[in-house]
Order: sequence, then structure tokens, then C-alpha cells
Amino acid sequence: MNPSAPPAYRILVVEDEPHIAQGLVFNLEHEGFAVTHAESGEEALRLLESAPVDLLVLDLMLPGISGLEVCRRSRRRYPHLPILMLTALSRDQDRIAGLAEGADDYLAKPFNLEEFLLRVKAILRRAQRQNGAAMLAAVYRFGDNQVDLQGARAQTPRGGFDLTELEVRMLELFFAREKELVTRQELLQKVWGMAPDTETRTLDNFIVRLRKYFEKNPARPMHFRTVRGRGYRFYRE
Repeated sequence: MNPSAPPAYRILVVEDEPHIAQGLVFNLEHEGFAVTHAESGEEALRLLESAPVDLLVLDLMLPGISGLEVCRRSRRRYPHLPILMLTALSRDQDRIAGLAEGADDYLAKPFNLEEFLLRVKAILRRAQRQNGAAMLAAVYRFGDNQVDLQGARAQTPRGGFDLTELEVRMLELFFAREKELVTRQELLQKVWGMAPDTETRTLDNFIVRLRKYFEKNPARPMHFRTVRGRGYRFYRE
């Protein structure tokens, strides 16, 4: 057992392919994690109701309730639960859809077990920092809004709410590049980890979401402005 991975971390693996599930469970337990396995989306939701976990490892393709729907319901009910989604190789739209529903990271099958374990540990470290960072995190303010990136929390005139990992990554990039052009290609590569020539409307939908969150008039945005045919610029005021 590896002492670097505390047994207190509880991981729910949702995978219906027996040989993959066995390999994941074996290696996670070898690293010192407490692991529970579910073979379907229905079973996963029941287990989440019965006992809290620190990480959900979720296959996208499941019998019955899909992994995407499990992700959607889990994110709505447990907003701070880290989710690592496992997806089929080369299915970019599936990975984008998973991230759009609130998954924190994705890994394409077939994958290297060492990389899988590194991803798991990185997500758990990030979640631990976020859980303890609320008092330490600097708050980024723009307009009448404020965003705690470490705590993944936003406060607007409409109220406070939690941010998904993907929303945090997008905001970090915009805040760091204030007034500069951020191209669609950059957003796809740096936020989604996708090929820059990927054709998708998901990016536009995320911008619409940010405008609904933070703009006084989303139809006439002041902070997240479109540069037609190229990308977007962020303005603090």
C-alpha cells in the first residue's frame, strides 16, 4: 500500500466492463484508496445516496442511465464532488458533453493506468485545496461580480453559486488575458484540451452561460464580448 494516498479518500468507480473495472479497482486499492464499484448508472446513484465519496470515476457508456445523465444528476445534487469521466477514444463530442455537464476531467479509452492514477491524485489534490481555500483565496472582482477561483464560487447581484471546474478554467484564462483577444482555438485547446479545429457549439453555449451569470444585460454584454469570427475579449469594467 502506498502511504502517499490516504485511505480516507473514497472513490466510486462506475464501469460496466468487468476487466476494466477490475483493473481500476485493483490499482486504486493498491494505492491506498477505499474503492466501491458500480456496474450501472442506477447503482451508482443509489450508492451516492447511501454514502459520501471523494471522487466519482464515471464511464460515459453505461447500461440504463447513461454516464452523462449520472454526471448531470450528481453535479446538481453534489456540486463539489469531483468527477473523472472515462470516454471512448476519439469521441470529441462525448468528452465535450461530459465537461459541459460538470465533469472535472476526462480520460480516453484505452488509457495508461499510470496516467489514470496521476489524474485521480491531481483531481483529489485540487479538490482538497479548494475545500480549504475559501478563507485564503483572493477574490477577483469585475463589475458587480466577484469570483473565488480557488473556492470555485461566484457572487453576483442575483446571488451566489458554485462554479464547475470547466467554468473556473475558462474564467482563469479570461481574467489572465484581460482586454486581449482569446481565440476560439485557444479556448478549445487550453480549457477543453481539444484539437483547435474541432467544430462545436458547446463553446458558444458556455459563453452564453457566463453572460447569463455575470452580465447586467446578457443580450448586450460588457464583460464577455464577441470578436466576430475570431473569439472573445474580456473587460473587467
